[in-house]
Amino acid sequence: MKHYSGRREGYAVIVTVDGRRLNPRFDLWNHSPTGFEWGYGGSGPAQLALAILADHCAHHERALNWYQRFKWAVIAELPHREWILTSEDIERVLQSLWEREPLLESVTS
Repeated sequence: MKHYSGRREGYAVIVTVDGRRLNPRFDLWNHSPTGFEWGYGGSGPAQLALAILADHCAHHERALNWYQRFKWAVIAELPHREWILTSEDIERVLQSLWEREPLLESVTS
């Protein structure tokens, strides 16, 4: 099980997966060249949602299809100072989102 964590150190935002820096995945979509953010629904949170799902999901397509919904369901609600998500947490949210929109997954898989 992977552990994703984010914290603020002064003005710096640090996001890791199992202790190593999380790849922002600008190769998939560049929402925020200035990096990750959380706690609202902007471009930094979109980049974080995409990066987490790209790392978590076996298929980048799945990450690209779900990251905006994941942003609103999870990333926009994370506490300002520090947070931790596990791969189990992420799967639970994705399952819940899929139950609300099952056709999205079948059309894009």
